Amino acid sequence: NISGALCISQAWPGMARTIYNDHKRFLETYLTPYPGFFFTGDGAYRTSEGYYQLTGRLDDIINISGHRLGTAEVEDVVNHHVAVAESAVISYPHELKGEGKMLTFLPLKCLSQGYCTATLPAELRELISQKIAKYAAPEYVQVMHR
Repeated sequence: NISGALCISQAWPGMARTIYNDHKRFLETYLTPYPGFFFTGDGAYRTSEGYYQLTGRLDDIINISGHRLGTAEVEDVVNHHVAVAESAVISYPHELKGEGKMLTFLPLKCLSQGYCTATLPAELRELISQKIAKYAAPEYVQVMHR
């Protein structure tokens, strides 16, 4: 059981070979961080059985109330709620703060089982507050039904 950066040791068909008009950036972004490997930019978790789970982009960081916070960290907490099938966390522009607290999009699991309630946004804010911190709780929760 280990977490880290997802890097690939061998070329594969269709892999990127450059960035148009900026080959130096391609080398710095994908080949320099881990010499001898292609750095995907994603984090991964490998189980003791050898299974891999992508944990999200390593460079998706938002600034919330002066704290740098990874979107994957918040998404992981939200995805543990019984009503949530998957989530996406983003920040949004704020006139006074520059970057506002995050907005969370949630495709929900089966509505017929009563998972979607009027208290769901509050439940998710509380869950994030407990597992991460109060400042990480989103101001807005956008619920999307499948």
